[in-house]
Amino acid sequence: MKTAEGWKRRKASKRAVQRRGEGHAAHAKRDLISIADLSVGDISEIFAIARDLKRKHVRGKRSSPLAGKTLAMIFQKPSLRTRVTFETGITQLGGSAIYLAPEDIRAGERESVADIAQNLACWVDAIVARTYEHDVLLELARSAQIPVINGLTDLLHPCQVLSDCFTLEEIRGGLAGTRVAFVGDGNNVVHSWLYASALLGIHFTLACPPGYEPRRDIVEWARGRAPATISITHDPEAAVRRANVIYTDVWTSMGQEHDAKIRRRAFQHYQVNERLVRLAAADVLIMHCLPAHRGEEITDAVLDGPHSIILQQAENRLHTQKGILVWLLGAELGGRKPTGTVPGRRRPRGSATRTRPPARR
Repeated sequence: MKTAEGWKRRKASKRAVQRRGEGHAAHAKRDLISIADLSVGDISEIFAIARDLKRKHVRGKRSSPLAGKTLAMIFQKPSLRTRVTFETGITQLGGSAIYLAPEDIRAGERESVADIAQNLACWVDAIVARTYEHDVLLELARSAQIPVINGLTDLLHPCQVLSDCFTLEEIRGGLAGTRVAFVGDGNNVVHSWLYASALLGIHFTLACPPGYEPRRDIVEWARGRAPATISITHDPEAAVRRANVIYTDVWTSMGQEHDAKIRRRAFQHYQVNERLVRLAAADVLIMHCLPAHRGEEITDAVLDGPHSIILQQAENRLHTQKGILVWLLGAELGGRKPTGTVPGRRRPRGSATRTRPPARR
């Protein structure tokens, strides 16, 4: 039986497809909800576009492959890097962004998530959403006939980890065989790292206190597909030995503030400090997705030290986000889509924009 809701959705879908199909063949809709939904080829293409755009940006060259495109930005959580890089990114690509703060639409309260998605699909070309509940993002993607990008949920943070992997490939020349030790909570960033590691051949180890492990189904998914090792331990010293990368994140994420005191006690032995760094590879790289609680999960000496690539991570959020936007919206750069190396394969020396930190003496 045809319901009123179903009729509305079909009508909105038809209008959206017609609007985008005028004058050219409509592209099939695709979203970026999880790294697990991507193929290695998809990641390679995103990185190739991002690399091309970054080179042009450094040289002061500008192109407008997204001229006339509009990005709606639904943010239930505060943001610095995600908001600024998406808004700046689409502007640099010739498009524009509309920021929707929590009080602007109150998704699920003032209006249903499905109605919001269907209305936005009538006006804009893509949606990026930063939400608490992952189900809100899934409903947006189900209901909108335009691409939906996961800007962060309590479950996943794919744009952050794609940018992290782009940064490591840029510095190391390849990803396969890289040893990443994540010291901290088994949170949304870890979940996305598990997916990326399984696809890209990265050895990934998480060191966390008992009771703060990542979701078992995601760990099992990664272990079932990974050509490299996926390990969970409660010993941070064991985790970082031989590590090429030490990664950390805040102990208390947004929405967990009521547990802050409990978490500080639980994680007190999981700080990334100079003593821990000395146990890793001599040229280890230090990463943090930011914001950082200095003196808690990481010390000033490590965050600002010679092994830190944290600012390069932050900078590359812009270029990777631009790659994602171009990849999702099907735009071409200069009449072609750039191609690049498959992530994991090493590129020639000198191709990175930053040298590795000096080895410790």
